[in-house]
Amino acid sequence: METCLVNQVGCLGWNAQFHVSRFHNQHTVTPVSPGPKERAGMDLVKHKGGCHCEAVRFEVWSSPDLHVFHCNCSICTKKQNHHFIVPKNHFTLLQGLDNLTTYSFNTHVAQHTFCKTCGVQSFYTPRSNPDGYGIAPHCLDPGTVRSVTVEKFCGEKWEESMQAHKTIRDMS
Repeated sequence: METCLVNQVGCLGWNAQFHVSRFHNQHTVTPVSPGPKERAGMDLVKHKGGCHCEAVRFEVWSSPDLHVFHCNCSICTKKQNHHFIVPKNHFTLLQGLDNLTTYSFNTHVAQHTFCKTCGVQSFYTPRSNPDGYGIAPHCLDPGTVRSVTVEKFCGEKWEESMQAHKTIRDMS
């Protein structure tokens, strides 16, 4: 697991540089006010985000210190899908319900949701946490992320990895 503070661009490689540099010099953390107050002892902030064309917009309550998964399963590899997990009740779709398309390969795979206009997947329902959402950190608006920790997850051996991971199911 690697950690990258917002002002330390470049410590996570090319993909994470994009994620982190988007928030470079954005040190404002929105204080917690109405909504979920704590999760596992952490203060939560309201992040807002959406797709590229802004047809899909959402807000999500999560820590300002994101724990992002980098999965090496075939679909996450092809899509460059990095995500952090939140419970469904910490997520609100603000606009774009009619602009979303959802698909899955079979009943054992996540439900992937993307914008019909620009094709960006800003959130989805992960296989590991069907009662939550996987949020793409690079789809968040600047200003609320303090740090990003990236954890590699071996999706090529999904069942074994899920058994070995002690906390992923508790994230939603």
